[in-house]
Amino acid sequence: MATDARCDLVGHQSGRPNGVLWALFWIGWAIVLVSTFLINHFHLFGLQQVHAHWQRRTAGHPTFQTPLFYKFVRHPIYFGFLVAFWATPMMTAGHLSFAIATTGYIFIGMPLEGRDFVALHGQAYIEYRERVSMIVPLPAKKPKIMAFRAKAKIA
Repeated sequence: MATDARCDLVGHQSGRPNGVLWALFWIGWAIVLVSTFLINHFHLFGLQQVHAHWQRRTAGHPTFQTPLFYKFVRHPIYFGFLVAFWATPMMTAGHLSFAIATTGYIFIGMPLEGRDFVALHGQAYIEYRERVSMIVPLPAKKPKIMAFRAKAKIA
């Protein structure tokens, strides 16, 4: 007995909304791909470490940098995944379950990853964390330290 693939359909868009959702879907994946290359794609996926091991040397830790997307959001890879996972013109129950599960995984993992970044990059990451939003691209915040110094000079 054949089943219709649309039997678990939660939502469906056609026409212009369909095109917008497809555009957002591909923009999300483009953000993910570009973001990996901005911070060293080969180190992120362990290829640099394997290459260093084959050459009998140790791979160094990546330096702290904030190119392009990283100036606006601390986790552009996660942002791109969320856009790609949620922007779909045909939301099935399975896709909805996947989107909910991966969103939960991302939001649980971000603070843990942030803690690792503080241990690895120290004060540079702490100041970056105060200035740049975690997942939603928002205008840059004034660091608390600078705001405090500015108030101290006025008083």
